[in-house]
Amino acid sequence: MSAEPAEAHRRAPPAPGAGGLLYDPKVRGWVAQAIVIALLLWGLYEIVVNTQANLKRLNQNFGFDFLGRAAGFDLSTSLLPYSSNSSYGRALLVGFWNTALVSVIGIVLATVMGFVLGVMRLSRNWVVSRFATVYIEIVRNIPLLLQIFIWYALVLKPLPGPKQAIDLFGTIFISNRGIIAPHPGFGDGSWLAVLLFALALAGTWLFRRWARVRQEMTGQRLPVWWISIAAIILAPVLGLLLAGWPVTWSYPELAGFNFKGGMTLVPEFVALLLALSIYTAAFIAENVRAGIMAVSHGQTEAAYALGLDSGKTLRLVVIPQALRVIIPPLASQYLNLTKNSSLAVAIGYPDLMYTGGTVNNQSGKAIEVFSMLLIVYLTLSILTSLFMNWFNSRIKLVER
Repeated sequence: MSAEPAEAHRRAPPAPGAGGLLYDPKVRGWVAQAIVIALLLWGLYEIVVNTQANLKRLNQNFGFDFLGRAAGFDLSTSLLPYSSNSSYGRALLVGFWNTALVSVIGIVLATVMGFVLGVMRLSRNWVVSRFATVYIEIVRNIPLLLQIFIWYALVLKPLPGPKQAIDLFGTIFISNRGIIAPHPGFGDGSWLAVLLFALALAGTWLFRRWARVRQEMTGQRLPVWWISIAAIILAPVLGLLLAGWPVTWSYPELAGFNFKGGMTLVPEFVALLLALSIYTAAFIAENVRAGIMAVSHGQTEAAYALGLDSGKTLRLVVIPQALRVIIPPLASQYLNLTKNSSLAVAIGYPDLMYTGGTVNNQSGKAIEVFSMLLIVYLTLSILTSLFMNWFNSRIKLVER
C-alpha cells in the first residue's frame, strides 16, 4: 500500500466565504477594534448615567455658571490683577499662568543645567566628572516632594526677616519673605521695542537660513550665534531709545516690617522652581550623556584630524549628531516637569492645582473643576509633545 504524499495530509487553506473571514487578519483586526470601541463607549455611558444619578441625588446641577461668582480668597502670587472680589474663573486663570510661569522658567533652567552636567559627566577631569556623577546619583534618587520641602522649610524659611535681609548691591534683598528686586515699568512708546524685538527674531531666522546656504556653497562659516544674540538684545534697546526710553524702575524700600515697592518672588515660587529645575536637570544630564556616547568615536577622531579643537568638535560635530538621541527623552522630561509642578499645592504656591482645589472646596463643583484641570494639563502636554516632535523632525539626520 503506497504512502500518500505528505502534502496530501496538509490542511487546505479555507476557501473564501463566510467561514474564511475568520482567518483574515484584517477582518479579525477590525472586529477586535470594534469590540474595544464598543466597550469604551459602554463604559463612558455608564459613567455619565452614574454621574447624573449622583448629581440628582445630591440636588446639584452640572454647569459652569459658578465661574462668575466671587472667589472670596486671596492668592500670594498673581501675574494678572486679582483680589478676593475676583471671580472663580479669574482665580483659575491666575493659577494657569502661575503654572505656565514656573514650568517655562523651570524647563529653561533644567535644560541648561542638564546639558552642562551631561558634558561634565564625560569630562576627562576626574574632579569635574565625579562631581557631576555624585550630583546626578543623589538628586535623581531623592523624591521630588522631599526636595521641595527641603528648599522651602530648610533653606528659604530660616532666612532672616526683612529688617535683617541679605542686601545685594542695595537693590536686591533676600529674606524669609522672598527675593525682592527692582520692578521695571513701561510707559507709552514701549510698543516700538516689542515691534523691533519681533522683527529681530524674524530677521535672525532669515539670517540663519542664509548663512547655512552660504556655508554649503562657499564653506565659509559666519558667527551666526553671536550676531543673532546681539540683534535680539540690541533691537528692543534701540526701540526704547527711539521712544525716549519710557522705562521707570520701582526699587524696594524697607517700610516697617516689610518691603515696599519692587517685585517679590515669594519663597513658595523660588522653592518650587529650584526643586523642579535641579531634579529634572539630573535626568536631562543622563539623556545628554547617552546622546553623546551614541555618536561614533570615529566622528571625534575625524574632527581632530581636520584640526578642530575639543570645544568646536563638541559644538559642531558631536552635539548636532547627539540631538537625534537626546530630543525624544528630553520631551518626556519637559512633560514630567510641567506635570510635577502640581506638587506646588504642598507648599501653598497658587498654581492651577492649588487654585482648582480651593475653588472646588468653596463651590462644590468637583466634576466641573477637575474636568477643566484635566483638559488644561492634557492640552499642555499635547502642545509640548507636538512642538518637540516638530523640532525632532527638523534636526534629524537626512540620509542621501
